[in-house]
Amino acid sequence: MFHKNISIIVLFLAFFALQDSFAQEVFPFSDPENKGAWVLNEEASDEFEERRLDEDRWYVVGKLKRGKPVYKHPDKPNKKVWKGRAPSQFSGENYRLEDGKLILETRWEPDFPFSDELSKPWGKNNIRSKFENITTACLIGRKFFKYGYMEIKSKAADAEITSAFWGIGSGTELDIFEQFGSGRNPNKQHLDTEMWWSIHDWSREGKGKSVYTEHLDYGFRVADDFHVYGIEWNENGVKLYVDGKYKTGATREQVDAYAKAKGYPNGWVLDGEISIWLDQETFPWHGVPDSLEDLELNSPEGEKEDGVVDYEIEYVRIWQKKK
Repeated sequence: MFHKNISIIVLFLAFFALQDSFAQEVFPFSDPENKGAWVLNEEASDEFEERRLDEDRWYVVGKLKRGKPVYKHPDKPNKKVWKGRAPSQFSGENYRLEDGKLILETRWEPDFPFSDELSKPWGKNNIRSKFENITTACLIGRKFFKYGYMEIKSKAADAEITSAFWGIGSGTELDIFEQFGSGRNPNKQHLDTEMWWSIHDWSREGKGKSVYTEHLDYGFRVADDFHVYGIEWNENGVKLYVDGKYKTGATREQVDAYAKAKGYPNGWVLDGEISIWLDQETFPWHGVPDSLEDLELNSPEGEKEDGVVDYEIEYVRIWQKKK
């Protein structure tokens, strides 16, 4: 009996060791054989399999403490936390973990205690607007990293709202995607299939200018199903992948040439550390839900009254090269 028990224990240990080995052997969807010799950055990645969000890994924007925003939390990721793009405002309550996924929620919530401030200006006419009716979600990765392969498996919210995957830090911004789930404007029906990515220069002289941007077509509606989106970033440029296939990219030289043609002071600015942002925003120039019914127009039957539309994320993974 003793020997039999020992054998069972050995088998269990071998099984769990094998499971752990499988867990570690996760590679980019576009490089399943790991020819790029990628190493998973476990501190910056998340499978969202736990019951609670790991707040040591993610900063939740708009989280309240005793009814007041926790903007002065000692571990906030930057000096000034953005409230969101008006009319929507970030709420720390607009997320949940469900069935091994992170769900970011856009809510029709007119009774939310919106900020009285006007939004920061946007567009050529420096438009400002107030925060009202719509709350959204924003999570910021606490781990900063430089260069690597970033990948997400997600499905955009099916509404006039963006579902975004981007990074910011070191005076720069890399927008991997800002997917607009559903356009109402007859002249903008393409928005729900549009691939829009860009690089921004947030230095003092750059002032947020887009030093490189590109608009393409995915060939599918971003809110219809889950897809895998990846981007490889190194000192020579970036390459973007969709469902494991190379889609587009830009070299350092191409970015410099694009910025020079626009007359911008800087070109390639992706030489510093960034951290990942997951959020939803309203884009007023594309259209904004003006009622609960408008927000829920594309929701399934039986879910049109709850005032919530979801941006679903199965995982976020970051790989880097061995130093």
